[in-house]
Amino acid sequence: MDPRLSFVTLAVPDLDAVRRFYVDGLGWPVELEADGEVIMIRVADKVVLSLWSEAGFEAEVGPIRRGEGVAPITLAHNVGTPEEVDAVLAAARTAGAVHVAAGEHREWGGYSGYFADPAGFRWEVAHNPGPIGQAVL
Repeated sequence: MDPRLSFVTLAVPDLDAVRRFYVDGLGWPVELEADGEVIMIRVADKVVLSLWSEAGFEAEVGPIRRGEGVAPITLAHNVGTPEEVDAVLAAARTAGAVHVAAGEHREWGGYSGYFADPAGFRWEVAHNPGPIGQAVL
């Protein structure tokens, strides 16, 4: 099996709210949409972000574990400079994101901050000056 990630699927409680955030607020273009069921957005050449209604997700995948705390996953958006981190964080807030953490210099040598989308999923916005960070730009 080749190492590959083709889809990132997030089960969301309010598909309309995440559509307003990602599509209307951030301006991300929809690749495919089934009204009330799923929105698919191409986020890289061969990677799609799939925002799926919780009901549809549970019908196919199984019950969602619910409870206190944050989902044990983060999504990351890497940029070329610390200033771009701050600009993306501001744009996300303008689009309706919940502020989680302002950009700051990290022990690993980069600069990053966090926001949450309307479903609560955490996005890291990062400038990683190392080789792996530069490879994804």
